[in-house]
Amino acid sequence: MSAEPVGSRRILLALALMLVAFNLRPALSTVGPLLATIRDGTGLGAGGAAILTTLPVLCLGIACALAAPLIRRIGADLAVLAGTAILAAGLTLRGFGGLVPLFAGTALAAIGIGLDNVLLPALVKRDFAGSSGLMTGLYTMTLCLGAAAGAGASVPVEHALGGGWPSALAIWALPALVAGLFWIPFARRPSARSAPSAGRLLRNPLAWWVTGFMGLQSSLAYILFGWLPLLLQGRGLSPLDAGLFASLTTLVQAPGALITATLAARARDQRAWIVVIPGLTAAAFLVLAFGSESLRIPAACALGFGIGGCFGLGLTLIVLRAADAASAAGLSAMAQGIGYAGACLGPLAFGLAHEATGGWGIPGTLFVGITIAAILIGLAAGRDRKVSAAESEPRNPVAQPLSALQPSNPASGS
Repeated sequence: MSAEPVGSRRILLALALMLVAFNLRPALSTVGPLLATIRDGTGLGAGGAAILTTLPVLCLGIACALAAPLIRRIGADLAVLAGTAILAAGLTLRGFGGLVPLFAGTALAAIGIGLDNVLLPALVKRDFAGSSGLMTGLYTMTLCLGAAAGAGASVPVEHALGGGWPSALAIWALPALVAGLFWIPFARRPSARSAPSAGRLLRNPLAWWVTGFMGLQSSLAYILFGWLPLLLQGRGLSPLDAGLFASLTTLVQAPGALITATLAARARDQRAWIVVIPGLTAAAFLVLAFGSESLRIPAACALGFGIGGCFGLGLTLIVLRAADAASAAGLSAMAQGIGYAGACLGPLAFGLAHEATGGWGIPGTLFVGITIAAILIGLAAGRDRKVSAAESEPRNPVAQPLSALQPSNPASGS
């Protein structure tokens, strides 16, 4: 038998990567539309709701710190499978109902998401180096589609299942299991078990600028995930309508991420994009939160395009600023680990500001302030330079192409 064509293998790998990416946001975006129902059913206060929306972001940062040891032990490809399995387990746990399973399942799901968050940019750099901008845009777009599906379907699924918010949250374990099954053929253990180190990157100013931008734009995204539906309900929308608007905002993130990541990767540097896209995000948020009802739909679309573009820019900076795949893994772990640890303060401060004032003026000012900080820091990260986490180790499983990680098949002649 002849060997499987490389092109076909790359297409299957790309599809598997997209399936994994699709599942990296429903665990987060499904909570916001159901937050009022959760609070009514459990007695969770506004402070507890702020913690619930902050907890997954904090766990994402913790998970990023676990990525390098996991790569060292089982390799990058098998680590993706492990992250997806942990995600499915956390989603299932939330279905038991009650505050303890809700918080524990959310934390567990976020840890699985955080592991895959770190690994996917490295795999793109490794296996799709010639089209990294397009692939970054595609998997970011798919990730945003998953977030939109979670935000839009939460309330209808709750009504359809009739089991309340626990079953509406737990049902998302099914697509995570499908993604894990589809990834199994690519989950091979490499012979070498070394992992990239972020030690050198911690001494590199450019790596810190990339980390700062990634953290600040993540803070904006998780503010919207956790609080946009409640903000819209405060403006008179029903929970269903607020969820649909949040879903529209999240859905438009997909083309925003794809277009921004693809075009920004082709530019000489990314500074112009870093000014325009976050600026659009702040302006659209202000219109949606405080503007005329007649502008609500275009503002929701512009906000989604902007926040998706910000995320695409963050991942594109990780891929473009890294000198090689090992550096991409190290920079991804640093930018998302430290970035998410800082980003968790955004939704927490936003929620506490709303609880203290009872309105959205101070929280809205905070959102705009974070956006301005992201632009200022992003201007330094957008310059065309490279960072390297190169170590003296001769081999690194993250840096090897997929074909080098898979054992030969005598029957196929490879």
